[in-house]
Amino acid sequence: MTNKKSLRNFLWVGLVAVTTALIVFSHLPAKAQAQTAKHYTELEFPPLAEVKLPQYDRYQLDNGMVVYLIEDRKLPLVSGNAVIRTGSRLEPGEKVGLAEITGTTMRTGGTKQHSPDELNEILEQRAATIEAEINTSVGNASFNTLSEDLDTVFKLFAQVIREPAFAPDKIELAKIQVRGNIARRNDNPGDIASREFRKLIYGENSPYARSTEYETLENFSRQDVVNFYQKYLRPDQIILGIVGDFEPQKMKALIEEAFGDWKAPAIAAQKTVPTANQKNRSGVFFVNRPELTQSNILLGHIGGKLSSEDYPALTVLNGVLNGFGGRLFNDIRARQGLAYTVYGSWSPRYDYPGLFVAGGQTQSSSTVPFVNSILSEIERMRTSKITSEELAYAKESILNSFVFNFEKPSQTLSRLMRYEYYGYPADFIFKYQQAVKET
Repeated sequence: MTNKKSLRNFLWVGLVAVTTALIVFSHLPAKAQAQTAKHYTELEFPPLAEVKLPQYDRYQLDNGMVVYLIEDRKLPLVSGNAVIRTGSRLEPGEKVGLAEITGTTMRTGGTKQHSPDELNEILEQRAATIEAEINTSVGNASFNTLSEDLDTVFKLFAQVIREPAFAPDKIELAKIQVRGNIARRNDNPGDIASREFRKLIYGENSPYARSTEYETLENFSRQDVVNFYQKYLRPDQIILGIVGDFEPQKMKALIEEAFGDWKAPAIAAQKTVPTANQKNRSGVFFVNRPELTQSNILLGHIGGKLSSEDYPALTVLNGVLNGFGGRLFNDIRARQGLAYTVYGSWSPRYDYPGLFVAGGQTQSSSTVPFVNSILSEIERMRTSKITSEELAYAKESILNSFVFNFEKPSQTLSRLMRYEYYGYPADFIFKYQQAVKET
């Protein structure tokens, strides 16, 4: 009887709740009809709040490792990332793929204290993760864990960085997976276009364009992996950042215990950054795929660095040219109907020149008109005046999206670490914001 009574009371409550909702909502349309809908250009919004960096702690261990700490007590979670001064651009040209395999097997190859299976099991039992990778210009090792498991997971994280075992079978497995990627890399026309375009700009032997091949995978052994690791993994070349639910003094003690006794080699670290220059100054290059009915088109040239004084102005200019409402979209897609996708993007890099790329996809029969239209719009950017409406729209789009760079403390932490890694000031993005306003 008690259960039935409780159920009956629940149903009555539910009925009252639903009825109340219906009564309340039934008045909304009549009220809304009394107001005249405004055009979007008439809407007014208050200015966005000023973005400020959250409080953070930066310090350095005696061995040279830089540490950033940001507390975030909203959830019982802690995450961390070690940014490592390395990259595939530092590997020998005949051993392309060495850095990628090294980064992968730092994690998958287990540690000197735990086999790969043991490491996986410990992490799975705690719903935690540890990952590692090395890409073109940087290496990363990261972890995510519940606060209550921080001690255990952080010690495992330190072992992955300091004591990777590089199990031979895991190295071979990683190579097999890369071979599989090589076998499938021509399945996507867009991937083909992007890969070959980089080679045309930087040169096929450039560290910013070269590809891992079956032959280059065969050119290095487990010992090469170990040697690459030992050359670049050292405490004075690591920036460690941790954000989440932790007590600062306890976290500092944990870091000191895990990394404090790690000595940096006496030999100075290699800091040379490979240069990048444009190989082909002009030309038309064609990848023949007769089975396709659509063309993937890329046009462009070498770009600049984020440190360029023209970076803010070029970003605004990019906003006039690119995206919904940009000149390329309005003319080539909306007016001419030549393509569903069209873009023009200036993509600078931190310490080497990036690319300016314009392109998109169109029907094969429309390839020539599509190319001519893009070239025409780029030339119009050079020769015709930008309207005040275009300028305002581009600047507002950049400035209004600025707040999304700081939605989470982890985003701020990542940005601070990245700026330190590449030698940029901590307030770089705020100077950029101000320069955009003044453009």
